[in-house]
Amino acid sequence: MKWKKEDLNQYVQAKEYIDTVIIPLIPFQFTDEQNIEKNAFQSEVLSILTNEIEKELTGRVMLIPNYYYIKSSDLDDESTILRGWTEEIKKQPFKHVFFLTFDSGWKKREGKLDGTLLWLPGVKSGDLHSAEMHTVIKDQVEQIGELIRSYW
Repeated sequence: MKWKKEDLNQYVQAKEYIDTVIIPLIPFQFTDEQNIEKNAFQSEVLSILTNEIEKELTGRVMLIPNYYYIKSSDLDDESTILRGWTEEIKKQPFKHVFFLTFDSGWKKREGKLDGTLLWLPGVKSGDLHSAEMHTVIKDQVEQIGELIRSYW
C-alpha cells in the first residue's frame, strides 16, 4: 500500500494485516554540481525500487512518502526528526519500520533510528530504461523482499 487515498481507505479496513512500513531516505542538494546528476539518478532508482518492493510485498507493507533531507545537513538532527516519524507510525499496529537509502552516511547513525536501516550500494549512473537496469532493480527487489520477510 502507498500513501494515497485509495490505499489508505483499504489500510483502515485491514490494518491488522499490514505490519511493515518502508521509508525511503533521499538526499537533496544543488550546491555540489559534480554529484547533482548522480544524486538525482539515485533518487529515481530508489523510488522505483521502493515502489517495486511495495508491489512484491502487497498486503503486508505500507510505503510512506519519501523523506528528503539536505545532503550536507547533520544526520544526527535528521535522525531526531525520523524518530518523530516512527513515533507517529508506531501509534498504528506497525511492528517493523525499514529505512531504505543509498547514502552510506546513515550507517553511522543506524543506532539512532527507531527501525531497521537498509543501506544499498548505489548505482551512480545508467539508463533507467535499459534491460540491464531492469535486471539490477529486479534482483535488488528480490533480495530486499527476502530480507524484509526474514523479520516477519
